Amino acid sequence: MKKRIIGIDVARALAVIGMIIVNFKIVFGENGDSWLKSFAHLFDGKAAATFVVLAGIGLGLMTNSAIKNQDLKKLATSRKRIIKRAIFLFIVGLSYIWIWPADILHFYGVYMLLTLLFISQKPKYILLGAVGLILIYPVLLLFFDYETGWNFIALEYTDFWTFKGFFRNLFYNGFHPVIPWTAFMLFGLWYGKQDLNKDRFVKKSLMISLVVFIAVQVLSFGLIQFLSGADSISTEDLTALLGMDPMPPMPIYMINGISISIVIISACILLANKFENSFLIRALHNTGKLALTFYVAHVIIGMGFVEEISAKPLGEYSIEFSVIYALIFSLLCVLFAQIWLRYKKAGPLEWIMRKTTD
Repeated sequence: MKKRIIGIDVARALAVIGMIIVNFKIVFGENGDSWLKSFAHLFDGKAAATFVVLAGIGLGLMTNSAIKNQDLKKLATSRKRIIKRAIFLFIVGLSYIWIWPADILHFYGVYMLLTLLFISQKPKYILLGAVGLILIYPVLLLFFDYETGWNFIALEYTDFWTFKGFFRNLFYNGFHPVIPWTAFMLFGLWYGKQDLNKDRFVKKSLMISLVVFIAVQVLSFGLIQFLSGADSISTEDLTALLGMDPMPPMPIYMINGISISIVIISACILLANKFENSFLIRALHNTGKLALTFYVAHVIIGMGFVEEISAKPLGEYSIEFSVIYALIFSLLCVLFAQIWLRYKKAGPLEWIMRKTTD
């Protein structure tokens, strides 16, 4: 049995912390103008993308040995487990969506089911599937109005609980639509099928992804500036098409998200290999093991706590409050993980998922 890759859990911890910062900023507010606002915006669309890429890597690591050894029985068992976990995450995500409309878990469950179709495919076909999803999305925009169902001022989806609205939100214009977001998980699956115990491959992945990330940033900025001129309306439209915003998830955003995800994950693997016994790596390793618990907790406990004790409406807080509270909550998560794993082998929600799906 191969040794657990510590860097994967470290990256998972960082992704969850990044999502906490982004989501607290969205919910509590970002009033004010300071360097903290720029800092918080660095995580927009990137933390969630990394979270999904990591899931794809996990699916690859879960099934690699069965596929390599052509152990059909073991592969069938893994497939059933993945299906059960996908359904579990879908239900958990929907269970609190009335208080957190931007939930990613119910999307995540569908990504897993679609990724399962590629689990035994050759790496090149997995990449082709990812590229296909990325490229088909702009085509969909030509036929369907992206803003259908949205009240962007209140950030509410008006017909979410209708069949048509739910389907549209899930696959096309929700916060993390299945098309093209499943591409993140497929790319993670491809990456997870590589030999991540070889530093040479991981270093090469880091360098190539970093070059792609920088090139995409320059390309996006250059195209927007060149094509827009002095027309502010045109600039706004071009930013939606050629910028880095996750809504709508256009190809440039998707490539940007994949490249930065691989940079972060590769860097975490290399650093964890080198500093495996350091306090910080061990702390983040433990935190990453409880990623699912902390994702749900930051909504139910983190957001719920402020809503209960404060008379101030959500959305009217300063960016300083949102970021500082996110960092404090993240630190509490790190501390909780260290204590919990002294006595238990898995996080609370992770334990429930394993009990109900294994």
